[in-house]
Amino acid sequence: MGYLLLGAAIAAEVGATTAMKFSEGFSRLVPSLVTVVGYVVSFVLLAQTLKTVSVGTAYAIWAGVGTAAIAVIGLLFFGEAMTAAKVAGMVLIIAGVVVLNLGGAH
Repeated sequence: MGYLLLGAAIAAEVGATTAMKFSEGFSRLVPSLVTVVGYVVSFVLLAQTLKTVSVGTAYAIWAGVGTAAIAVIGLLFFGEAMTAAKVAGMVLIIAGVVVLNLGGAH
């Protein structure tokens, strides 16, 4: 159940960050509200996750998957360029999460 909550927390954070892009510096009401609500939901779900998943593992997955997802959204929907540095960063994020999970961070 913890990882299901973590997945929902990640989805809420990614949605909130994407909405922030549309908020135009918090000058548009609806995207700004979606941003705030999304982050609140994300943190509540992350807090619930920490009841069953270790904090290091949960946070690494939450931050890493969220960062990688936003990078992909930027590439696909906002026309951001794919660079070698971005690819390397995403590979390192994924590798870090895998190492934490295999290394007994549970």
